[in-house]
Amino acid sequence: MVNAPGQVWSWDIAFLPAAVRGEFYRLYLVLDVFSRMIEGWEIHHNESAQHAAALISKACLHGIRYEQLVFHSANDSPTKGATMLATLHKLGVVPSFSRPSVSHDNPYSEALFRTLKYRPGYPRKRFGDIDRARVRV
Repeated sequence: MVNAPGQVWSWDIAFLPAAVRGEFYRLYLVLDVFSRMIEGWEIHHNESAQHAAALISKACLHGIRYEQLVFHSANDSPTKGATMLATLHKLGVVPSFSRPSVSHDNPYSEALFRTLKYRPGYPRKRFGDIDRARVRV
């Protein structure tokens, strides 16, 4: 049961359309489940456990105590990669994974991504380059 901020974070990756059809940028986002506060985000060209580990390391600089935080995520390769799991262990963050092959594997992050993509200010055209995506999102 989550009853305060800083107990459970949710994270996921959303695809943002790039200028070339069929190519996408990846929005990595960490969200506090209780407060819905965005704890960290980055946009990259690809998915990797290294990008995910760097993001969670930066987000945990906010003063998370050892073994205080549960980090919930989808059951995918960036999350289950050795780099990411080692980083979580080093930070004292307890990993939590969704069941495999579930369409709404991470409802908190998925809901935020839907809000992002359907708000009036979201670009109707593809992002021209990764720097524009980083400024517009």
